Amino acid sequence: MIGPILIVIAILVVIPVGFLMSTTVAAAVIGHLLKTNSEAEHADSELLEVSD
Repeated sequence: MIGPILIVIAILVVIPVGFLMSTTVAAAVIGHLLKTNSEAEHADSELLEVSD
């Protein structure tokens, strides 16, 4: 009886939490890459000083 309970816990808790954590990491990486790319492309813009 412990097997089905562990499977239900894994389906309801472990998989969604792991998915949310992995998407958080992906969002942080994408955000960092976009920020560094925009800073490199617009290095001479005076608006970068305002945004820091």
